[in-house]
Amino acid sequence: MIRDGRFSHHAPARRLLESEADPETSARILSDWIQQVFDGFYSDFRAIPPKAKAAFEASAFQQSLQNSRDRLTLYGERMHALARTLAAECPDAIAAPELWDRLEQHYTAAVAGRYEADLALAFLHSVRRAVFMDNWTPVDYAVDIKTQSSSDREVMLSRAVDAVDAELIREMLAIPSFDIPFRDATGDSERAADKVEEALTRRGLADSIAAVDVIRGGFFRNRGVYVVGRIRLNGGLAVPLILALLNDEAGIYIDAVLTDEPEAHNLFSTTRANFIVTNDHYHELAEFLHGIMPKRPLGLHYSSLGFNHFGKVAVMEELTDELARDEAVFDTSVGFPGTVAIGFQAPGSVYNLKVIRDHPTENYKWGDFSGVESVLEKYRQVHDINRTGSMLDNAIYYNVTLPSSHFASGLLSELVEYASNAVSLRGETVFFHHLIVQRRMIPLPVFLQQAPPEDCERAVISLGQCIKNNMAANIFNRDLDGRNYGVGSHIRVYLFDYDALETFTDVKIRSNRDRFDGEEDIPGWFFEDGVVFLPEEIEVGLRIIDPDLRRLFRTVHGDLLEVEYWQRIQDELKNGKVPQIQVYPDSSSLGA
Repeated sequence: MIRDGRFSHHAPARRLLESEADPETSARILSDWIQQVFDGFYSDFRAIPPKAKAAFEASAFQQSLQNSRDRLTLYGERMHALARTLAAECPDAIAAPELWDRLEQHYTAAVAGRYEADLALAFLHSVRRAVFMDNWTPVDYAVDIKTQSSSDREVMLSRAVDAVDAELIREMLAIPSFDIPFRDATGDSERAADKVEEALTRRGLADSIAAVDVIRGGFFRNRGVYVVGRIRLNGGLAVPLILALLNDEAGIYIDAVLTDEPEAHNLFSTTRANFIVTNDHYHELAEFLHGIMPKRPLGLHYSSLGFNHFGKVAVMEELTDELARDEAVFDTSVGFPGTVAIGFQAPGSVYNLKVIRDHPTENYKWGDFSGVESVLEKYRQVHDINRTGSMLDNAIYYNVTLPSSHFASGLLSELVEYASNAVSLRGETVFFHHLIVQRRMIPLPVFLQQAPPEDCERAVISLGQCIKNNMAANIFNRDLDGRNYGVGSHIRVYLFDYDALETFTDVKIRSNRDRFDGEEDIPGWFFEDGVVFLPEEIEVGLRIIDPDLRRLFRTVHGDLLEVEYWQRIQDELKNGKVPQIQVYPDSSSLGA
C-alpha cells in the first residue's frame, strides 16, 4: 500500500531494488511505485471540488480557503514526499539516470489513454528533478503522450439562440446542481437577462448572437461560485457570459453578470486564488477560457484552474520565445533598486524576473536579515493563499539556465557579485539556483510621475483598496512604501514585493494620537516585541508626493488612518470570519 509517497508495506519492493535485479525489473518496480502515488494524489485532488460545493452551500468560508490551499499544495507535497522517500530508502537503486529513462518508457505505456496522462507524466518528471536536483527544463507533455479527449457534451451545455433570455439563465443556474434553494431564481433570471441585453445593446452586439455555451460545472472560490459561459457571435467572435452567485440565509442569488473581456480577465487573474471547478476536463476548460480571453497565455488559464505545473511550463516557454524572437537582453528593472531582491526584465517582455540577494543593501530597515530561504518562503506562501486580486502571483523556478548572451554586462556582474548564492556562470550560460517570475508592472512612483492626473487618481484609490484587500487575506506589508507596489492593466495596483510580509493578526496596532503636545516620554509601544504599526503614519510611509493625491487618499481611504478600522478587521479574522472583498465592478451588479 502506498500513501503520500511512502510505501507502508514496501520492504519486498525495496529489497528487489537493492538486490542484483536486472535494470528492467527495477524500472518496472519504480514505475508502479510512482504511478500508485500519482493515482492517490489525483484521487484526492478530484475529491476537492465536491468539498468546495458543500462549503459554499454551508457558507463555510474558512473551509473554502482551506480547500483552495489544499488544491494548490497537494501536488508539491505528494511529489516531494515521494522523492524524499526514494532518496532515503533506495539511494543506490535510483542513482542511475539510465534507469529513469527505462522507467519512463514503462510509466508512459501504463498511463497511455488516460485523460490525465499528461499530468501523470508531469508528476514523474517532477519527482525525477527533485531526486537528482536536475536543471529545470519545460516539457511539452502534449508531444510526449496522447491524452484521451472528451466530448463537448461532457464539458459544456450549448444552445443555438438569438438572444439570452430568462429561460436560458435558469438553465445556467441549474448547472451546479445545488442542494439548497435559490431565493428568487425566476426574478434573478429575468433581471440577469435584461442586464445581458442592455450590455450587448450598448456595444452593438445584441443582434449578432448565434449561440451560447456554458461549462457544465461551478467555478468555486472564496465566498462565491461562478457559472461560466460564452456568447458566440456571428462571424466567429465570442464574449464572456458569467453569472456570479452568492449565498446568504435567504438562499442563493445572482449578485452580478459579467459580459466583457476586461471583467473576465480581472476575475480569472492569477492575482487571485485559483478556482476549484466541479468539472474534471481541465484541457477543455483551459481552452474555453482562452477562447474568451485570448490575450492571456493558455498556460495561465491552466493556473487559474489549479494546474500550476502546466502554467509554469507555459510561462517559461513564453519567456524563452520572447528572448529568441526579439534577441532581447535582460537589464535592471525600471524603478528603484530593491533592498532584498535584484529585479531584471527584457524590453517588451510581459514578465519581470528577480533573485534574492545574499545580503540586503544598507537601506534595509528591518534589523537582522533572516536569510534567502525565509524570503523565498514568503513568496511561496503568497502563491498558496487567497491573493484577493491585490498581490501578484509568482512562479519560482529552481536550477534554471539561460544564455548569458541575453544579459547586459552590468546586470550580470551585479547578479554574480550580490546574489552569488543564487546565480553563477557556467560557460555560456547563467545558472539560477532560484528564479522568481512575475507579471510585469509599472512601479507606482514611476506611474504617478508619468501618467495623466485622472489615471494617477485612479491608481491612488486602487492603492488603498489593495491594502484593504490584503488585510482581508490576513496579510500585512510592514514596508508600506509605494515602491513595493505596481500598476497593471486597467490601472489596478498590486503588491509585488513580499520580503516584509507579516500575518496581519500578529501585528500590534497602536497610536500616538492620545499623547499630548510636548510629551517627551518614549511611548509604551516602543518597547513591545513583534511588529507594531501606527495607522496615522501610513500616508507618510506610502511616499505619495503630490499633495492633491495625498488629499484624495485621505478622502477615499480615511479609515486606513484610524486604529479602529484596523482593529475591526483583525477582530473579524481572529473570530474566523472571511472579510468580503470586491471581485468585480459595481456596474456588473444585478442591482446596478
